[in-house]
Amino acid sequence: MSAKPRTPKESHETAGRRLWTSVTAAYDLDPAESALLHEACRCADELARLGADLADAELTVKGSMGQPVPNPLLAEVRAHRKVLESLLRSLALPLPDEASGRIRNPQQSQAAKTRHRGAALRTVRSGGDGGA
Repeated sequence: MSAKPRTPKESHETAGRRLWTSVTAAYDLDPAESALLHEACRCADELARLGADLADAELTVKGSMGQPVPNPLLAEVRAHRKVLESLLRSLALPLPDEASGRIRNPQQSQAAKTRHRGAALRTVRSGGDGGA
């Protein structure tokens, strides 16, 4: 655990500073992890700015033929959320009960849940029909 959070190389806005401080207060990062965190902070700042712009905007705008279409900011917010999630997952910070972190793949988590549900369903079915 770091005694004092290090200052990011570039100044970040509120969301980025909050993220930087919360992570560096709890973890000692190597240079590669610091670079990933810096990018995540930049992404968090961009996401906050996009969110503020979207808060004042209409959710639908006129398309090229005058038809209502989703505001393009919605797609940008969604894309930034995915990038931020990916950057934070790439940091592979350990959970509270782990000695070291690991990169968690959301598809693997979903597959494990599906396998677990399938096993539970097979158990219920085999027990419910007399084991036949």
